[in-house]
Amino acid sequence: MSDCIVIIPTYNEIENIESIVRAVFSLHHPFDILVVDDNSPDHTALKVKQLQEEFPGRLYLENRVKKAGLGTAYVHGFKWSLDKKYNYIFEMDADFSHNPADLEKLYNSCHFGQAELAIGSRYVTGVNVVNWPLNRVLMSYFASVYVRIITGMKIHDATAGFICYRRKVLEQINLDKIKFIGYAFQIEMKYRAFAKDFNIVEVPIIFTDRTKGQSKMSNSIIKEAVFGVISLRIRKLFNRL
Repeated sequence: MSDCIVIIPTYNEIENIESIVRAVFSLHHPFDILVVDDNSPDHTALKVKQLQEEFPGRLYLENRVKKAGLGTAYVHGFKWSLDKKYNYIFEMDADFSHNPADLEKLYNSCHFGQAELAIGSRYVTGVNVVNWPLNRVLMSYFASVYVRIITGMKIHDATAGFICYRRKVLEQINLDKIKFIGYAFQIEMKYRAFAKDFNIVEVPIIFTDRTKGQSKMSNSIIKEAVFGVISLRIRKLFNRL
């Protein structure tokens, strides 16, 4: 059993799931994988079950009954991973927007470096995004600027979803109090870690937009992120995080 677990939430990722699993398992450092699938109509979970026969003891599946949001999928995965005693717990998308090879960069930052939470950052050394339209790049970039202004966090990529947590970070965050389920979840997790004075390090990566499957972004997710940041800041001011 590895000391590292990569949580990959899925909903209709049948076109990507086998490739991403094989890519992670091909890395020099051993990583286990937990797929949290929200009962995908395209039978993503069935493909994972087939792959489990090839990778016993390394590939795990939690199959939820319905689509319930990115944040709840990760919280489910966090609790599962803590229960299984993993020391390094990762978030990663299934669609290759995050390069699996960069998992080792995040691991090294936490294991050998001083990071307690390592972020695969698109913006810490400029704008490192491939195949996104300009309006999406600008929205994402200025969303992080907005988060820095409101929260005071010195993080260039607050909405990033490519993360490595040391175990103790997730143990000290009350996962039952996590409020947001969309991309605001990514901001909330970083803010809760920041509020507890954990050392957050941004590791530069190149983000490449998916080539297969469909994005889960929606107007409601964007709205949650915009207003959620203000809510987080107010709750911290009143010591109610």
